[in-house]
Amino acid sequence: MARINYEDATFLLSAARLAQLPEDVGIEVAFVGRSNAGKSSVLNQITQNKKLARVSKTPGRTQLINVFVLDEKRRLIDLPGYGYAKVPQEVKALWQQTLGDYLLQRNCLQGLILVMDIRHPLTDFDQNLLAWADESNLAVHILLNKADKLAFGASKNTLFEVRKFVEKYTTVVTCQCFSALKSTGIKELRDQLNDWYSL
Repeated sequence: MARINYEDATFLLSAARLAQLPEDVGIEVAFVGRSNAGKSSVLNQITQNKKLARVSKTPGRTQLINVFVLDEKRRLIDLPGYGYAKVPQEVKALWQQTLGDYLLQRNCLQGLILVMDIRHPLTDFDQNLLAWADESNLAVHILLNKADKLAFGASKNTLFEVRKFVEKYTTVVTCQCFSALKSTGIKELRDQLNDWYSL
């Protein structure tokens, strides 16, 4: 397989509905998580482009499906954040509908990167998403972001606890610590992406 240059990632489009997305072919990996988990920072870190995904001090700014192209057949997807943003309820409902439609209907979706704040892992929505992925036989890689906020021992304990929690699922669920701020865990994450993009 040709080497994937994540630094070459470019923004393609933002979609409010599935019909606006590129043709459902190739391979997509989607990033999903609570609005304040740091999805945009993670995307910027693995592509080494601080301007690729918009980072905001106000959680919940990702209100559309953002598509980033790696090459002619591989894409990174930044899904709307959930659970935190101070927006009208009808707007939240639309986000959730868009998120659900994408997860259920997108055939080229190969795996999910579920970004969690390591200090607040496995929220109710995280657990619901994991259960849905298990039923749909969709692989998930959990990214325990902001590991720099905890001492080494505490972060390792959280990683162990999350790994124990996901043992009950029949689909593949992997997990790692990550810090977008300190640039730790990038190789492990890229290795996981490479596995999915080579299928």
